[in-house]
This record gives sequence, C-alpha cells and structure tokens, in this order.
Amino acid sequence: MFRLAAIIALSLALHPACAAEARIIVQQSPLAGFQYYDGKVLWENMRVGDALTLVREPQNSHDSNAVRVDWKGQPLGYVPRRDNRDVARQMDRGVAAQARIVNLKEARNPWQRVEFEIFVELAVARP
Repeated sequence: MFRLAAIIALSLALHPACAAEARIIVQQSPLAGFQYYDGKVLWENMRVGDALTLVREPQNSHDSNAVRVDWKGQPLGYVPRRDNRDVARQMDRGVAAQARIVNLKEARNPWQRVEFEIFVELAVARP
C-alpha cells in the first residue's frame, strides 16, 4: 500500500517541475460507526475537504487495529475494520497518515453518509 509512495517520489525526482509537494492517496473508505457518535449534530458544519484526524487505538477491545476518525476534536467513527490493518501498521511505524472528507451524502444508511480518504504527503525538493 505505502510502496506506491516510493514510486511517486522517484517520478517526481525525475520530473521536478511536476510539483513541490505530492499527496499520495492511500485509500478511500466510508466512515464506520457514524451512527454511534455525534455525527448527526456535527453534520451541518462538516464540509468536503475538511481535515480529519486519525487516532490509533491499539487497546480497543473490539479491534486491535482500530483507527478512530475525529473531526475538529470530535470522534466521528472509525476506519472500517476491513480497511484498517495496513493503516494501523503504518501508523504504528510512525508514518504520518492524514485524512480528509471527500463526500458527504444525506442517506438513510449511515455507512453512506461520510466518505473519506487517507493520504500521505511527500515533500519533493526542487533543484
């Protein structure tokens, strides 16, 4: 999953005019557990593009790979269990994974309301 970062870094090194920074999208997922948090109350203020904070919870009694997703200090839910193993492993290794909202949808199914992406930033030195 994060091996792609090395490929992109090499590409940008070979073509430095492409960008001074690169963002590598690691995954895009629906938000799990939205219905169990204050998402309904926060919904009106959330916007596509808003930064999200990923919080590793290795002591979580339900899932040792749990990664909580917060918006402005408020818990919104979790990276889905089926998608969290690699993200948890990389966070445990110190990788600075970031996240942001990419889609907000008024839907009855809480799994369809918030879609987010996880990414890493690469700083590329210009010659």
